[in-house]
Amino acid sequence: MVLLAGVAALVLAGCATNRTAAFNADYSNLSGPQIQASVADLAQRYAANPRDKSLGIHYAAALRAAQQNDQAVIVLENLMGTYGGDADVGLAYGKALSAAGRFEQALRVVDNATNPVAPDWEALSVRGAILDQMGQHEQARQSYRQALLLAPQASQLHANLGLSYAMTGELQAAEAHLRQAMSLPGANARTSQNLALVLGLQGRFAEARLLYAAVLPAEAVEPTMDYIRALLTQQNRWQQIEGDTPA
Repeated sequence: MVLLAGVAALVLAGCATNRTAAFNADYSNLSGPQIQASVADLAQRYAANPRDKSLGIHYAAALRAAQQNDQAVIVLENLMGTYGGDADVGLAYGKALSAAGRFEQALRVVDNATNPVAPDWEALSVRGAILDQMGQHEQARQSYRQALLLAPQASQLHANLGLSYAMTGELQAAEAHLRQAMSLPGANARTSQNLALVLGLQGRFAEARLLYAAVLPAEAVEPTMDYIRALLTQQNRWQQIEGDTPA
């Protein structure tokens, strides 16, 4: 199985949902210095008001973007003490637990935060992402498909489905869903990079390079292409496709 760079984004990314904008916290698309600045600002504000729900959710999201996953869990655990039955806090807590690799606990938390009669599509998406990272790919795809019934134009859901298929090596299905994600509002650079990776893993290097060139710094494009070739070599697939597709 190829673990795509950015698979963690399945759980961590914020989505445009019926939730208020205050709780759609996503700092993962910021640059490193921007993430650091956000963490510093939010840490100061959080210290002054640790019971503020919106502030705590945003601070935890910024911490996840900075790879400080254990600290993000602590922030959400504190919020759960005050807002234990709140769906927004529960979903954010599930994301933090998943980022920290505590998948079974994350799944329980997300299930508890989900209304079984009228589920929120973001909750279903997060649930699917956790299941994917637990290796339960068919169950994950069921969650994504259920979410798509509620939000058929959600780019993130098609992106998640594409990554799910990529994780099991079903690259044509992965490409189809990632391309659909790219055609919808809300598509981001992460989706474009994952599509490029899927194309590269099919040996379609020229197409992959063009996509990477559009979203990566110029100096990062060729090292990324070298990384894809290394993945193919590790999977003993290089010789199989090298003769069929030009570099």
